[in-house]
Amino acid sequence: MTDADQLQGAGLRTLDIEIRALEGLRGRIGADFVRACHLMLDCPGRVVVTGMGKSGHIANKISATLASTGTPAFFVHPGEASHGDLGMITGQDVVLALSNSGSTAEVLAIVPLIKRMNARLIAMTGAPNSQLARTAEVHLNVAVEEEACPLGLAPTSSTTAALAMGDALAVALLGARGFTAEDFAFSHPGGRLGRRLLLTVADVMHSGAGVPAVRADCLVRDALVEIGSKGFGLTAVLDGEGCLVGVFTDGDLRRSLDCGVDVRATRIGDVMTRGGKTAVAGELAVDALQRMEAAHIMALLVVDADRRPVGVVHMHDLVRAGVT
Repeated sequence: MTDADQLQGAGLRTLDIEIRALEGLRGRIGADFVRACHLMLDCPGRVVVTGMGKSGHIANKISATLASTGTPAFFVHPGEASHGDLGMITGQDVVLALSNSGSTAEVLAIVPLIKRMNARLIAMTGAPNSQLARTAEVHLNVAVEEEACPLGLAPTSSTTAALAMGDALAVALLGARGFTAEDFAFSHPGGRLGRRLLLTVADVMHSGAGVPAVRADCLVRDALVEIGSKGFGLTAVLDGEGCLVGVFTDGDLRRSLDCGVDVRATRIGDVMTRGGKTAVAGELAVDALQRMEAAHIMALLVVDADRRPVGVVHMHDLVRAGVT
């Protein structure tokens, strides 16, 4: 067998073992899983997730997933908890403790104190008869038949199972809370989804003196000066009361020149596009972007309820803001 065959074989064996471990969890999503969900849903405080070593890494990930999907949660290192961090836990909290053996000394050391403060305790172990499992109010069994590690030493299948059970809890709670994509965005304002669901036109538009605008009775040549000075490839065309009656763009200029229009003698109101596509300050920037893409235009005027221009947004602004 070649070196490549051996490496591929080891990789496939690992996946096969971990797939079987996950399939074994199907029968564990039962009454105890539902009880654990209810404890977290009814929790007036926070879900505190703890674990040592590799279980600690999984616990940290589970706490992050819970927090980002609508269940307030944070991770506490059990070793640090014995040296002051236990003060982060209150009687209003639910503690989710991870330990594959169910006998991790650092976790067991803080269990009596958790119980004394009347915090609810959920254990996630691979040993249903362990001390941690017996002490907890609810036990989630994540036992696996074998580790993918051929030595049976490095946590592999067991950590995969624990992580999957944590995901199952988070997703079940997400659905029970009616958590939406908009809620997710508020937890991820720096991410692409957050920007798409939270950023409004007002956040990215240019306003004030930066908005190109001319009166409908001005000459095309004067409108071109306004377009050139503001750099958006268009100008708003206003009536005598300052309300938008049309828009004049680079495209309108090309069409006018093709028709032989004299830019020094023609009024902008005679060659503008009446009405024109616009945006409002409070709408999502992604909606404005989609309208611009559908119309194959690079900028939109932003108007108020009386159709008075209050801003202008350019495609480049949306790209820089990460809306695309």
